[in-house]
Amino acid sequence: MNTRYRALSSAIFAVLAMGTAYAEDAPATAPATAADAAPAASQKSQDQKSQALDTVQVTATKRSTSLQKTPVAVSALSADTLQKERINNVADITKLVPGFAATTEGDHGVITLTLRGIGNDSAKTEYADPEVALFVDGVYTPRAEAAAGLLLDLESVEVLRGPQGTLWGRNSTVGAVNFQTAKPELGPFYGYAQFEAGDYSHLGMRAAVNVPVSDTFAFRVAIAQEQHDGYVDFQNPIGQLPSVASQQAAYITSGGTLATFKPIDPNLYVTKGQKYNSQDQSAARISTLWTPSDKLTWNLSFEYFRDRGTPNANLMQQPRAGQDFWSALVDTAPQLDRNSYALRSRVDYAINDGMELSYIAGFSKFNGSSDYDQDGGVQVPTSFASGANFQDDRTNDSRYKSSSHELDLKSTGDNTIDWILGLYYASEDNSIRFDIPIFNGTSQGTVGWQGSFIQPKETVDSYAGFGQMTWHLSDSLRLTGGARWTHDEKENDGGRNYGWAYDATVPQVPISTGTQPGPTSGFAVSAKNDGKYSSSKPTWLLRADMDLSSNALLYGSVSTGYKSGGLQDGGVPYKGESILNYEAGIKLTFLDHHLTWNTAVYHEDFKNFQLSAPITFVDGSHGLGFSNVEGTTKVTGIESELAAVLSDADRLNVVVSVIPQKKLGTLIYAGSNDYGGLPACAPASGIGNCLNVSGNDLAHAPDTSFSVIYEHKFSLSNGGALTPRFSGHYETASWLSPFNLGNGDQQGSYFRGDLMMRYTPADEKWWAGVYVNNFTDVKVRTNAGRTALGNNQFIYTSQYLAPRTFGMNFGVSF
Repeated sequence: MNTRYRALSSAIFAVLAMGTAYAEDAPATAPATAADAAPAASQKSQDQKSQALDTVQVTATKRSTSLQKTPVAVSALSADTLQKERINNVADITKLVPGFAATTEGDHGVITLTLRGIGNDSAKTEYADPEVALFVDGVYTPRAEAAAGLLLDLESVEVLRGPQGTLWGRNSTVGAVNFQTAKPELGPFYGYAQFEAGDYSHLGMRAAVNVPVSDTFAFRVAIAQEQHDGYVDFQNPIGQLPSVASQQAAYITSGGTLATFKPIDPNLYVTKGQKYNSQDQSAARISTLWTPSDKLTWNLSFEYFRDRGTPNANLMQQPRAGQDFWSALVDTAPQLDRNSYALRSRVDYAINDGMELSYIAGFSKFNGSSDYDQDGGVQVPTSFASGANFQDDRTNDSRYKSSSHELDLKSTGDNTIDWILGLYYASEDNSIRFDIPIFNGTSQGTVGWQGSFIQPKETVDSYAGFGQMTWHLSDSLRLTGGARWTHDEKENDGGRNYGWAYDATVPQVPISTGTQPGPTSGFAVSAKNDGKYSSSKPTWLLRADMDLSSNALLYGSVSTGYKSGGLQDGGVPYKGESILNYEAGIKLTFLDHHLTWNTAVYHEDFKNFQLSAPITFVDGSHGLGFSNVEGTTKVTGIESELAAVLSDADRLNVVVSVIPQKKLGTLIYAGSNDYGGLPACAPASGIGNCLNVSGNDLAHAPDTSFSVIYEHKFSLSNGGALTPRFSGHYETASWLSPFNLGNGDQQGSYFRGDLMMRYTPADEKWWAGVYVNNFTDVKVRTNAGRTALGNNQFIYTSQYLAPRTFGMNFGVSF
């Protein structure tokens, strides 16, 4: 047995030993007489009941089960937690879940997710699929843009860690996030409204109302609006641009002539208007519930999301002298214009007392555009055509349509064998046009390179059948086996990449949204992307779980996951990736459910792990390239969650993740245009510049991270309560890319904390509070890139989490 497996085995046995030693509560001291015992025990029971943790129900096994009795590594976040932590999108959740990380990708304005060290920063286009799957009420949402949407009127969030390929299906290679929306209820009429205001002109509003119409029908309406000004100020080019004489000299030195010289126009730079890193998002949902009989339930919802904010800017890690950190020299105004629509349906029919049929369907439509200053203004031009780059990454138009259908038949009630069978089909029909003009100096300079990527029709069809069975061998021991077969088909029909042809007879101007690329506009086809991809893959699960006592659940599993391959630029296919996951865990409940402690130890072996990045090919053309990491990418870790009611007034939550091993397999030719100055690649690679990343650490996988949430309730004489709340997150250093290039490509260890204070009156019908987010005002990088200056000198840029913000909020229920 090698060192890694000895270490993993030792960790597992340590966890088991702790569970066996501490799961049983110590016996209480016997009372003096039996007569004294009864009232004392009764009072103690009532006191403990009032203090105990709420019983959390989860749907990780596609059944409603208690979190502490579910043999899966799953984090469950209640609506109360989401509200108190001011959770707006998926990225805000990461601090509450062990091993979970989110990165922002500015040029597409999306959020990409990493779990247990596995993720893909470039899984942000119409090509790539995520490793962490997102579901809303069990309906899969395939595109990365969904992660940037507002979380609206949720009942709970469940984050399932580890491969979920058997029951949850598509692209849940390392985990899945399932958002459970608040459903209509029969009977009561009620609702709530929340308001918020803060610095950066922040305004927020959320409201929902439940309306019963009859004994069998109810509906619920929810709305939300979140907005704030951008965090990034515009730098004034005046004072930074060189003198006209210096510009002229630099232009002539670069090969220009006096006849063609012109001074830099400072009006090319953006100095007013909507700033980068702003928010302007709205969402609305109407949900209905119909129960025409005791056997039939139908939940139907329609949701709309609108985004008119701006992407996150690329900021210089070390700003120029005299410039603020939260500022940029901008020559492309930020823009986002997005709309998405989703229809979700779930029908449950009880066939008899022991069997239920469910049909879950979803339809979604997304359209949007964006504009982004990719160069980040890191260099001040020496002339209108030298000394800097102008790069505008622009999504002219993106349109994504998807649908999914799932039919489940499962056992209900108490059985020796619990089982579920299912059929699944999902489809996508996507199109996009993405333009990238890159100019020397300024947008009025000469063409460095520019291209247009037009994909009129990219389709996905995914078919699956699955089943899972749990055999109750005894009251305390269970065995579970599951399997899924998936078949994926992908096709690119008519996709073309156009690159600048350097035709001297064509004026050198940035391509506009109305330009049709072709010979008359100076472009030539650099790649034909037509192609088809087809693949099938079985995945499976074997698990045993045992009740060590009424307060301790032990489980161990071996499972596999799969993410399909696809097509990259040029119509070239890349392979699907697969994972083999070994896991053991224990869930402990102490002190009459006043404390829970859940721990999991895991080891993951990845085959054909997918990495993607924008690259330059040996012929000078640009495109999005995918690489499969050869050999085995290995990840080993331990994660733990503790929740405790320390007293009537004190609550504590602790989340810990340790990932000592997270090594890539073999990838000799890894390229990325986001990292200038990579060495020249061997011609056989097909890539212009690349680096050998074999054996490097995975990105966004710190050795250790932990979060602590603590609140104390001060009871006031008027019956109200004042509750301060502390939420802190600490991480050791982590890489921001698989290149592992040094300090600029790394987020150092950091602590980031939030403070909240809430007043609640005696009747608890309203509340008011104040908050400070990121009170440490730490600058946390979520990605990195670099510009090469020559002589092995580089300027590193990153996108960052928000700076310190503060505000007040108010809520009322009725």
